Amino acid sequence: MNPRVKAVKPNSDYTLTLLFNNGEARSFDVKPYLDLGIFKELRDKSLFYTVKPFLGSVQWKNGQDLCPDMLYLDSVPCTASIEQWQVRETQPEPFAAENKSQFA
Repeated sequence: MNPRVKAVKPNSDYTLTLLFNNGEARSFDVKPYLDLGIFKELRDKSLFYTVKPFLGSVQWKNGQDLCPDMLYLDSVPCTASIEQWQVRETQPEPFAAENKSQFA
């Protein structure tokens, strides 16, 4: 089984920066799918930016999703963003940290 998506960041060039559960950061190009069926809606950047991790894959607001194996196999490594993702993962949620001291 291939690694699964842990986090996703949409980019303005219709690519997704993906963080997988094995620690790899990879880039997936969505442009080839934007002329196909329900994926045509994703040309609207406000909808494209609604992408979220979902069950080891990604899903958009209107239900579009992609196979998790395809996301891994058809993506390319992007080492520039690995540190960015790791920092984001290790920082606590600001809301949770603020409220924790209030309830202690």
